[in-house]
Amino acid sequence: MAEGNETSPEPQEASRLKQEETPLIYGEVRKRIYERLGLKGLLGLSVLGLLASIWWNWEKVQKQPVVSDFVRLLSRKALPKADPQRFSIAMTHLENDIGGENERLVSEALKEFEGIQIIKLDRALTLEGTIPEVEESAGQEQARKYLQATGADILLWGTVLHHDGKSLPKLYWTTARDVRRDRGWGRYQLGSESFELPALFWEDLGKLLQLLALTQHAEFEDQRGHYIADQLGPFINKVRKLLQDGAMRPGWSVAARASTRYLLADALTLVGRQKGENAPLEEAVAAYRAALGERTRQRVPLDWAETQNNLGTALAVLGERETGTARLEEAVAAHRAALEERTRQRVPLDWAGTQNNLGTALAVLGERETGTARLEEAVAAYRAALEERTRQRVPLKWAGTQNNLGNALRRLGEREAGTARLEEAVAAHRAALEERTRQRVPLDWAGTQNNLGTALAVLGERETGTARLKEAVAAYRAALEERTRQRVPLKWACTQNNLGNALRRLGEREAGTARLEEAVAVFRAALEERTRQRVPLKWAGTQSNLGVALRRLGERETGTERLEEAVAAHRAALEERTRQRVPLEWAETRKDLKAVLQILGQRTENRRAAVHARPVPPRRASDPASGQ
Repeated sequence: MAEGNETSPEPQEASRLKQEETPLIYGEVRKRIYERLGLKGLLGLSVLGLLASIWWNWEKVQKQPVVSDFVRLLSRKALPKADPQRFSIAMTHLENDIGGENERLVSEALKEFEGIQIIKLDRALTLEGTIPEVEESAGQEQARKYLQATGADILLWGTVLHHDGKSLPKLYWTTARDVRRDRGWGRYQLGSESFELPALFWEDLGKLLQLLALTQHAEFEDQRGHYIADQLGPFINKVRKLLQDGAMRPGWSVAARASTRYLLADALTLVGRQKGENAPLEEAVAAYRAALGERTRQRVPLDWAETQNNLGTALAVLGERETGTARLEEAVAAHRAALEERTRQRVPLDWAGTQNNLGTALAVLGERETGTARLEEAVAAYRAALEERTRQRVPLKWAGTQNNLGNALRRLGEREAGTARLEEAVAAHRAALEERTRQRVPLDWAGTQNNLGTALAVLGERETGTARLKEAVAAYRAALEERTRQRVPLKWACTQNNLGNALRRLGEREAGTARLEEAVAVFRAALEERTRQRVPLKWAGTQSNLGVALRRLGERETGTERLEEAVAAHRAALEERTRQRVPLEWAETRKDLKAVLQILGQRTENRRAAVHARPVPPRRASDPASGQ
């Protein structure tokens, strides 16, 4: 036992000796490092020592105030990106939300609105300061930065107040786009007894989504006259999804749905017009009709009239591409209905807009009839619109109606012997171009250049010189700089067709065949987009024009190949240009077909006569037998 007591202190003594030796060893190491590496070496050793100490004591270090904030910053997830095909609400962590319980409840409640995407951000907005207004302003500014980074439409954020053991969430909205809203929007106090989002929250959400759709729609409206069909795709998908999945959701009222459906139809109409596609127009017509079931004349007469007006526009575009006139008649009826509420006394500019649209539907109908009554009505409607659509008040709308008036006057002038209407048409188009500049509204500028070219071409056809025709060619070529096949295929084909006519007329007055060859090439190009399936009457018109150009070429050649092609083109045109549908065009194409058949028949007869009249030389004995 004694021996054991005597030996027990030895390990303690050894430990003490080691501790005393450690500083000596460390000092020796420092000395040697300094001798070899200098001051930089000593600094490196110190850093390594510090890092080793932090690693060894990490559990305590990471709890320190500054370190904990830094660690949380490094461990945060990257901000997610919103789905551009849906309206989206991003949601941050709620400040002072112990355990995240309130955030989870709000998130679950938002899922009731199926038409929107909910994305969660691993961030929290902290309200700091002593002035509430300043706190909230700073929070809104940071919220907009998060919206810009994520691409979301709305950010929901806030804080949780604690008092007497109760938690009271306070929520705020921030929108990606500036929308006009009530001053009190975006602040909601939730009750603590039974956790439910207040009815006002849902009501404001419905209004907010509606305003976001309206704001985006207004941004596109500002770009009218430019090609924006490709930009509208995400917006259309967002609104379509919202209407499809948001039915009967809290706060999504009948009025909100009707207004949003109207915006969808308007965007679809623009896409259908610019891309030359009928499916978006068909969907737009259906959406307008559905909106009229909610936007009734009794409840909201002016909204009802606005929807009738735009329904008429979509129907007129469809009707212009179809062979029948049912859609055009419907368009006229819709515009006349709109004018029952859109009176000049109540809403003069809206009245003028509908008068303009009515004139367009009447002009297309008049083009397909033998008389001029509809065309005269169209001119009267345009002139009425210009009484309110003055250049001083609404310069671009004034220019639009001037352009349309020029078209109607040109169509009337084509059916009259004189040139007064045609000169008026040229003047109207030139006036429109004073406001419809290429810089401001490139597609509208191109459209008016095209129409000016057509009026000049008809005038040039009635004159002996070629100045007007050359002006027409220049106008068409200018239009094609903006009316490209990739952007607006049907408009491009329309201008190609018109250019072909002007080139053919010039070619008829020139000795060579270069202009005629170019005209044939241009018509064939137009037919690549002007197909019978998409626009049967336009297709037939270009086929007929191609036939005339081929006949002119055939008249200057000895063979019959061009003439045979001309006959085929005219016969194809008559498959759609029937007497019942378009009597004037039917008669014109039959006349052209008869002319080419006569030339072909005469040439065939002459060839036969030449063969019979040719003398047969006497056969000599030395000539080989035929066929051997």
